[in-house]
Amino acid sequence: MRLEKTFRFEAAHWLPNVPHGHKCGRMHGHSFRVTVVVLGDVDQKSGWVMDYGIIKNAFAPLEKQLDHYLLNEIEGLENPTSEVLSQWIWNRLQPKLPQLFEVAVEETCTCRCVYRGN
Repeated sequence: MRLEKTFRFEAAHWLPNVPHGHKCGRMHGHSFRVTVVVLGDVDQKSGWVMDYGIIKNAFAPLEKQLDHYLLNEIEGLENPTSEVLSQWIWNRLQPKLPQLFEVAVEETCTCRCVYRGN
């Protein structure tokens, strides 16, 4: 079974390693959407893989750290591409969610990065 829980946060960033003149080299903001996916078997007694509240609680400290902040100022996000952000989130969630399968980061409604661990 596959469970998905989606979170949203607002944040600003700029990409320091893009070519000179690239629009992403200027500070700008996004309404980020992060989808956390866990896999597992349905427990016969509870009828679920996991309480969605467990996923919510695991992501809450990250949301607090990211929401309405400049991502470049957060340790590990000095070059906050979607790829780097998805790995950063994975590395912090995986110890709390051993059933973690995937982290997807969307910076816009047409751009999505999916990370499935190492």
